[in-house]
Amino acid sequence: MLYFLVAYAGGVLTILSPCILPVLPFVFARSDRPFATNGLPLLLGMALTFAAVASLAAIGGGWAVQANEQARNVAIVLLAVFGVTLLLPRLADTLTRPLVAIGSRLSEATGDGASPRRSILPSLWLGIATGLLWAPCAGPILGLVLTGAALQGASAQTSLLLFAYGAGAASSLALALVVGGRAFDAMKRSLGAGEWIRRGIGVAVLCGVVAIALGLDTGWLTRLSSADTIRVEQALIDRVAPITPPAGPMPVRADLALPVEGLLPSLAGATAWINSPPLTAESLRAKVVVVYFWTYSCINCLRSIPYVRAWAERYKELGLVVIGVHAPEFAFEKNPVNVRRAVGELKLPFPVAIDNDFLVWRAFGNHYWPALYVADAQGRIRYHHDGEGDYDKSESVIRQLLSEAGGTVAAAAAIQVHAPGAQAAADTADIRSPEAYIGYENGSGPASPGGAFRDKVRGYVMPAALALNEWGLSGHWTVERQRAVLDQAGGRIAYRFHARDLHLVLGPGPGNDAKPVRFRISIDGQPPGPSHGADVDDGGLGTITSQRLYQLLRQTPPIRDRLFEIEFVDPGAEAFVFTFG
Repeated sequence: MLYFLVAYAGGVLTILSPCILPVLPFVFARSDRPFATNGLPLLLGMALTFAAVASLAAIGGGWAVQANEQARNVAIVLLAVFGVTLLLPRLADTLTRPLVAIGSRLSEATGDGASPRRSILPSLWLGIATGLLWAPCAGPILGLVLTGAALQGASAQTSLLLFAYGAGAASSLALALVVGGRAFDAMKRSLGAGEWIRRGIGVAVLCGVVAIALGLDTGWLTRLSSADTIRVEQALIDRVAPITPPAGPMPVRADLALPVEGLLPSLAGATAWINSPPLTAESLRAKVVVVYFWTYSCINCLRSIPYVRAWAERYKELGLVVIGVHAPEFAFEKNPVNVRRAVGELKLPFPVAIDNDFLVWRAFGNHYWPALYVADAQGRIRYHHDGEGDYDKSESVIRQLLSEAGGTVAAAAAIQVHAPGAQAAADTADIRSPEAYIGYENGSGPASPGGAFRDKVRGYVMPAALALNEWGLSGHWTVERQRAVLDQAGGRIAYRFHARDLHLVLGPGPGNDAKPVRFRISIDGQPPGPSHGADVDDGGLGTITSQRLYQLLRQTPPIRDRLFEIEFVDPGAEAFVFTFG
């Protein structure tokens, strides 16, 4: 919420900058004319200009984040530049002087003698010119908003930030149009205070840049842009996939045998933190702590995340701290940009430690994704659970330890989650197919003639028939340790399976400049229809846009042995592992 208020204030302060003074006379000159043919077109013209400026900045910011591993450093440099321009308005004026000159010419070209019938177009052009003249003032603050948001990638939060900024700018302009000359005089008097506020924001930005560059607070921008929006976004999700309690309350249990399994290990091995500054075991004393090991392409993790997220929300006020430890299975999951994107898409409100070196994993002696460890208020691990399931017991443990810590835990219904897509609970009664790795490190290889040719481009032929739980390749592929990469368009993968859901971890190719890859799927030779998954349509068409798990099939009963096929329209596809649910 703080960041949205800053964005709104930035829009309001835009009109207080000295470089807006040459624009305001044009606005006030038409304040005595009909709003529909003068004020409204002017506002529309300004909106169009701001939309263009915002779009260009957003595209540039998004490119900077996705371009390479050093994108965060690029974004920090941009933040520093914006901070300096906030601190030194003359520098901003100098850098954007050509734009001001163009805007002045356009403003003069609109004239002031248009007849009433032809007054809409001149007012529209005047709005565009006004927007161009306003751009030097808007640039630094708008750029700050966009660059900070871009560090987490394009999202609904970015759009809301832009909306907040636009709302602030529109508020000031509306006041100017309605109140007229009185507002103009007040603005002149307030320029000194406005400049001091502007400079104060510039100092704060530069201090933040120094802190981030020194690694003092790696989660600052993430917290500012997401900490207080999680509650709203989660409410929207809950309207689609609500958490519904079963009948009857869930009492606080004191009869669970919870022996001491050891002290809460160090978290110092994390390479970065999301949604929080770095946490330590010592700083968590007096809190009940849940440490949740996960990785974002793991289907078992995706199905357990709704419960962990719900516990974090329900028991936060009673002293529960949930920490997600992201330990990557595949190389692409080591990319912090990918992890931040996944945290945003999954709407995780709790701190997430990036454990790329598995130091936290080894400190806990962990062996599984997912895994749950619960520590009491004295820093002692009292319970752990490997894998999915036993959610009621895990919640009972949390409630018991909160009660032991002196919290007042009222009787409440146990959390039951009805999540959409890949996060939905598995149909375990019908799963007869195990996960199947495409890479040769953990996989048995394709049933295609000749098997896998390691790390070499080879042409593969699909077998005439596949037995249950066999898979095959066709086309030109390079089978590597963790994945298979398609070298030419038209390649296919087939799998004979038995399960309700079929998922496949896919990517559009290595590198952040990879192009999207189109694909189509079939089941027993036909489009999936109503059996399609969340990432394809009923005709079986889909697009790989990022490296993650894709839900391709969700069948309706009866479940039986089926032949799944996926054909890639474009080259460059990466395939990692099949999973089922």
